[in-house]
Amino acid sequence: MVESTHTNREFEFTHAHFVKVKDELYDYAGIVLAEHKMDMAYNRLVRRLRELRLNSFEDYFRYLDQHPEEFTQFINALTTNLTAFFRERHHFEFITQRILPELAAKSQRSLRVWSAGCSLGEEPYSIAITLQDAMLTRGWDMKILATDIDSKVLASAQSGEYSFDRVKALPDATLRKWFLRGKGSRAGQVKVRQPLQDMITFRHLNLMHEWPMKTAFDIIFCRNVMIYFDQATQSRLLNRMASLLTPGGYLFVGHSESLARTTTEFALVGGTTYRKVQS
Repeated sequence: MVESTHTNREFEFTHAHFVKVKDELYDYAGIVLAEHKMDMAYNRLVRRLRELRLNSFEDYFRYLDQHPEEFTQFINALTTNLTAFFRERHHFEFITQRILPELAAKSQRSLRVWSAGCSLGEEPYSIAITLQDAMLTRGWDMKILATDIDSKVLASAQSGEYSFDRVKALPDATLRKWFLRGKGSRAGQVKVRQPLQDMITFRHLNLMHEWPMKTAFDIIFCRNVMIYFDQATQSRLLNRMASLLTPGGYLFVGHSESLARTTTEFALVGGTTYRKVQS
């Protein structure tokens, strides 16, 4: 293959450089970067070269080898964080209409939820609002674990602060009940109310590494995460998630994801909602 580069780029970035980026990303995070993402990879990583005052991508790869902590910035640069409050709303309706009544029928008064790949936090806060609005939190022990590989978005999520544009599509009643409007220098911003933040624990987690969680979960959200992995990696992740779910626990995935060919641990309930198969 003839190596190509764009002459108008600030730094030379050949196909061999791109392959190196792809290999590092896959080895560290299990993420498969498509061939058409070469320009995206350059545009995002070139900022790191400038910040580190490096002269070439060869210099950057050497720096990456010598400074393992740089992988945090490397991953932050290359991961995509597209999210919204109550994205794929049918999952939250399923919690209210199906899961909570099932638990109540069993006299269960505890609930553990994991938001895997929580990005900027809209997903776990949407879960918290759903649970709070179900009027079942009094006397219930409800906790949400929210994890992501991107440390920057995780810090943003933990702050609970958003521009008003990110919440303006929510019903007025939800805005009044669960968000504080900023004033003065904070005008145009909102902050989620403390009861929601108190329900959620944010943690940095690379899904390819060891998982420290010991408690079983009743629900796992892993939406639009597995699309970045190859089938073998998806299968391993799904089996690991199944081992962390309670008997009959639920897994929510993204609208473009299907588990049919990757695992036998789950049965489709409908609407990208799966249930752990009980042996």
